Amino acid sequence: MPTHNRLILLVEDDPDDAYLIVRTFGKANPLNKVVVVGDGVLALDFLFAQGAYADRAAATPPALVLLDLKLPRMGGFEVLRAMRENEKTKFIPVVVITSSKEESDSVKSFDLGANRFLQKSANFANFAQAIQTLGLYWLVLEKPEPEAPK
Repeated sequence: MPTHNRLILLVEDDPDDAYLIVRTFGKANPLNKVVVVGDGVLALDFLFAQGAYADRAAATPPALVLLDLKLPRMGGFEVLRAMRENEKTKFIPVVVITSSKEESDSVKSFDLGANRFLQKSANFANFAQAIQTLGLYWLVLEKPEPEAPK
């Protein structure tokens, strides 16, 4: 079992999906901390230590961002664009997790700099297995990207 203690940011407005993802990551590695935010504005606040997260240590970026596309206040594409345009967040791996079946959403996600695209499955077991595999890949096997300048 991995011994990493990594921070994961989950940007998901559906509480049931958020619960499933957090629980699945917890089983894969209980040392990882998953922070859940429910919209795109809060995601950027967390990433840039501003607004609701102004007191957060910005020096501790997440090791991985799991990003839904259909979010209140600010959508996932806008969050991804803002992340890739900022020196402090442009190297953070982003996995888009969405219920969208539109190929154009997949293409746009990769165009904006997503590292992976995962479609939510109506089959609970399949979705949980995909999330667990994803967690093992990004948090154990994947080498970290170079640190962004401070």
